[in-house]
Amino acid sequence: QVQLVESGGGLVQAGGSLTLSCTVSGLAFTSYVMGWFRQAPGKEREFVATTRRSGVSTYLADSVKGRFTIPRDNAKNTVSLLMNSLQPEDTAVYYCAAGDPRYSGTEYITRRPYKYWGQGTQVTVSS
Repeated sequence: QVQLVESGGGLVQAGGSLTLSCTVSGLAFTSYVMGWFRQAPGKEREFVATTRRSGVSTYLADSVKGRFTIPRDNAKNTVSLLMNSLQPEDTAVYYCAAGDPRYSGTEYITRRPYKYWGQGTQVTVSS
């Protein structure tokens, strides 16, 4: 059974930091591209960040570049989202996802390649 379990969400003041973690089981972690998406109330789920299988190559949405990073630890089957300089507009439920590695690079900012999803963790940034 494939499981992606996010943790680390919470309430933080604007300008603060949070680290989200996603622990994966039930699949060959190093065979999957990993991503983070988020969904704010009343909005579509949007891409935040993705990391290739080795963890060397990453890509982030323009809205979070320079503030977020997406490290992965293949030895521990985890992918994290390090979030700094958080702003109220970062408030959302954050989801991690495991993606089929056979898609082209640009497709990983869409939901299409991602086969498995976590249940989400709430991040709330107060002003």
